[in-house]
Amino acid sequence: MLTMYEFLHRLPKMEMHLHLEGSIRPGTAADLAHQNNVILPPHDRVEDLYHYRDLKEFLAIYTAVSDSVIGADDYRRITYEMLESCAANNARYVEFFFSPQVHLVHGVSFDTMIDGITTGMDDAKVDFGLDSRIIPGVNRELGPEAGEELLDMILARKEERLIGIGLDFLEAPFPPEPYAALFARARKAGLKVTAHAGESGPAAYIAGSIDTLGVARIDHGYHVVTDEALMRRCRDDGILFTCCPSTAAVTSPWKSLDAEHPIRRMADFGLKLTINSDDPPMFSTDLGEEYRKAHDLLGFSPDMLRRSILDGIDCSWLDDDEKRTLSADWTREIDALIAEIQPTPALLT
Repeated sequence: MLTMYEFLHRLPKMEMHLHLEGSIRPGTAADLAHQNNVILPPHDRVEDLYHYRDLKEFLAIYTAVSDSVIGADDYRRITYEMLESCAANNARYVEFFFSPQVHLVHGVSFDTMIDGITTGMDDAKVDFGLDSRIIPGVNRELGPEAGEELLDMILARKEERLIGIGLDFLEAPFPPEPYAALFARARKAGLKVTAHAGESGPAAYIAGSIDTLGVARIDHGYHVVTDEALMRRCRDDGILFTCCPSTAAVTSPWKSLDAEHPIRRMADFGLKLTINSDDPPMFSTDLGEEYRKAHDLLGFSPDMLRRSILDGIDCSWLDDDEKRTLSADWTREIDALIAEIQPTPALLT
């Protein structure tokens, strides 16, 4: 028989909400800052660098740490270390964000970033068998014109692993609607689209992202619970929410991870959602810890976790044949694992 924590570790996982810059280990941040003559915010120990009370404070640290990443080998290192952590938690496929506009202002070329990132992805594929894809994030604080310039760079690169774009950074007062033309052009070019919405911003930003950006995937989305009509619509339309327990307790208004938290309420309502790690070292977590919090604090049963993993496959940006194969294989694997931990039917309620 498996213990619950053995079961959680052995579950095959997909990571769909993970930020490259937010995955920089504190020791790596210190190394790169020293190497590249970047001054980090004041801190006594490197472990104390990642302390913040809300989304605004977090984004300030996120940007400062990102400034230390300059050369292609820097990007290779942080990408490899991020994927190494994913593999250690039995993630087998990763779609991750990165924030090119944070680096462009320091004169780092988009090609330098992608050269380093893809090398790190290649190395992780060889060492861990882990497949991954890249989602450049559009900084909504910089405006649509800057976003259009970034999209030009993405399309010019012609890298097939640049699979889509996201909309991120501080939500209010930056609603999604001004980005409608940008996202329409991205979709027309064959890119997938997603948007951070409803984390610190209102439910209207979720609806706006769906209606004007054409997304079928919402990153975070916790404010959906404040609008029952929108919840019904998202459930009926199969909108996926990529949820992140640890960061939700800091960057959203809901600070207590328990059965009343929006993530659990979203699951109980029948919304599709996945469990993800977001910015793991910056919140002293990893993907395995997020699954433990989903089970221990939010009360997700093995069957609920099974459903979230399979919904993730269904809503991932793999092609249909890959989804069918993965879904069939992982269903058999997860069902076999569940069978090893179920001495009573109560475990599946």
